[in-house]
Amino acid sequence: MSLYEKEGVFLMKGISSKWKVLFLSICCVAAVLSSVPKAEAFTKQVIQQGAVGDDVIELQARLQNIGFYKGRIDGVFGWGTYWALRNFQSQYGLPIDGMAGAATKRKLADASNFNGRWVHQQISKGNEFTYYGGVPIEKQVKPRQGKQKQGNAKAKNTGTERAGNQAAKATRTASNAPGGFSQNDIQLMANAVYGEARGEPYTGQVAVAAVILNRIDNPAFPNTISGVIFEPRAFTAVADGQIWLTPNERAKEAVIDAINGWDPTGGAIYYFNPDTATSGWIWGRPQIKTIGKHIFCR
Repeated sequence: MSLYEKEGVFLMKGISSKWKVLFLSICCVAAVLSSVPKAEAFTKQVIQQGAVGDDVIELQARLQNIGFYKGRIDGVFGWGTYWALRNFQSQYGLPIDGMAGAATKRKLADASNFNGRWVHQQISKGNEFTYYGGVPIEKQVKPRQGKQKQGNAKAKNTGTERAGNQAAKATRTASNAPGGFSQNDIQLMANAVYGEARGEPYTGQVAVAAVILNRIDNPAFPNTISGVIFEPRAFTAVADGQIWLTPNERAKEAVIDAINGWDPTGGAIYYFNPDTATSGWIWGRPQIKTIGKHIFCR
């Protein structure tokens, strides 16, 4: 049995027909696969705050696909995108710099899906849409209505319906952008952060603010800042009156960073100090991480 080459063609002598067919089939499959171009995610540029364009759209969509970005996919790299990217880098063991370089883009491409054609279609049509993983994309689109249709719809609403729509809109905006929170909301959150965590490192103060915001997005909790903070037995600072201490600027900065998207907790909705906790129930919650003196849990 021998294998030799003649005029660039491999010939096989002494090999059964069955093995020849198998060998040639493997060669054909390999040739086809080698001719298919590999899909590349992003371009080669480093994507950072202030950037705009298609790379940012892909970055936002991929981050939203795996639950890190909650804002609008608009191709503008703002604070929400920045903190979502930092949270992704932290959870995936990457250098935390808020910039999408080669390693970050590669890890993000491996961890997420991106239907670029569909996403760009929604943007070009002016549709309101999201791109969360695990949800059929047809259920994540709300077509933009014309001005006349909007006017007719508003005319049909009763006062109660109108108030409900406005409240729902305010809640959605509040969960995604700083502009959705009133100054009273921000002040109240700063009071809570100062009362609960003024002795904690700055990251720990942002973490407490993030827990408040995470509870707003969780159906098991009230959907307003005041509702979350003043829920019975929710925060020690409310129970002992420290909620009414005057917060410093550091606490307010922590609140703004959390509103802009920084969540050092990785999605926690509970936290406790193991040195002072008296509830056995809290120890049974799945723990995410420890920041300062607090353990953060799901």
